[in-house]
Amino acid sequence: MQTSRYISLMLILVVMMMTGSNLFSQTITNPEDEYARIRTLAFSGNYSEAEPAAWNLVKQFPDYGDARVLLGRILAWQGHYDDATAVIDTLLQTDPENIDANEALRDIRRWSRDRSQQNTPPTDIRAGYFFDTFSEPYERFWQVYSLGAGHRFSWGPAVATVNLGHIYQGAPDNVSDNDLQFSAEAWPEITRNNYAYVAYAYSPGPWFPKHRAALEVWQTLPAGFAISAGVNYYYFDKSIYIGTISLEKYLGDWWFSARNYLYFKDIGVTASFYLTARKYFGTTDYLQLTVGAGTAPDEPFNIMTDIERQSATSIRLTYFNQISSYWSFRVGAGYSYEKYNETGYRNRFEGNIGLIRGIGKVR
Repeated sequence: MQTSRYISLMLILVVMMMTGSNLFSQTITNPEDEYARIRTLAFSGNYSEAEPAAWNLVKQFPDYGDARVLLGRILAWQGHYDDATAVIDTLLQTDPENIDANEALRDIRRWSRDRSQQNTPPTDIRAGYFFDTFSEPYERFWQVYSLGAGHRFSWGPAVATVNLGHIYQGAPDNVSDNDLQFSAEAWPEITRNNYAYVAYAYSPGPWFPKHRAALEVWQTLPAGFAISAGVNYYYFDKSIYIGTISLEKYLGDWWFSARNYLYFKDIGVTASFYLTARKYFGTTDYLQLTVGAGTAPDEPFNIMTDIERQSATSIRLTYFNQISSYWSFRVGAGYSYEKYNETGYRNRFEGNIGLIRGIGKVR
């Protein structure tokens, strides 16, 4: 990452020297008026005129932070993300608390990741496997095999999946049974600064929730922050509601999340708290660690016996890798130490793997 930034800075210097004879001969007497003029050009989409003018303004007034931020955004709007990052990093080296610069850097990284996703086919097929097991007070091994398809629409991505669940439950019940679930999820972009998660799943059988629905809305904030609020609904033999709120932060190649879950029970509202740290390697690949404790689960209820859990302390590790424009995979594992009745505790283990294959031409 540092090497690419140095290369970008060198390219910027080369551009400045190559264009200096004409561009920088234009002396600016009022930088604020010139900034307003460039901003108007950029917002109207006239980047061919706005970019060299912004370079000129930054050259003549190197301490004008707003001009550097504007130049960074103009470069990013044209897809020159490495150059844009280098321009903003130059400002942050001398003014690390600059709110506008940090917000611009967050947007540039997000746009870069969005563009990387656009360098994949808009349609895909995907398969996954998940297991969840414990041995107290009885042995239980729950597996879910998934097959589905995704598509990236103009308003955001969506996924439809068929899940086959198999449960093995030891003595005294000695159960071996299957169940089906049909689910759909979408991440619509409401505005440039708002997006949502919407989901619904239905199962005709006895183990998955008969109905599962979810809605969560995010709002991006300055300085790389975002907040969200939502609700999860489940129906087994009765309705269950779990609310959630979160605060998120992008910081360089890291993403952090602090999330609170509120479990609405007959005895009142109980809560849990989870912290997540994600390290990006490039624009898409990442390693993620989640730790948390409390009464509400951070993963969806996907089997009736999940309701037994009264509280838990858990840790979960996930790795995602985009192998190429057409292939990507995800693998994860987790451990929980949970209370399942007034005096009983158990160790619970889980794991998952997923594979995605793009279909069609890269756009």
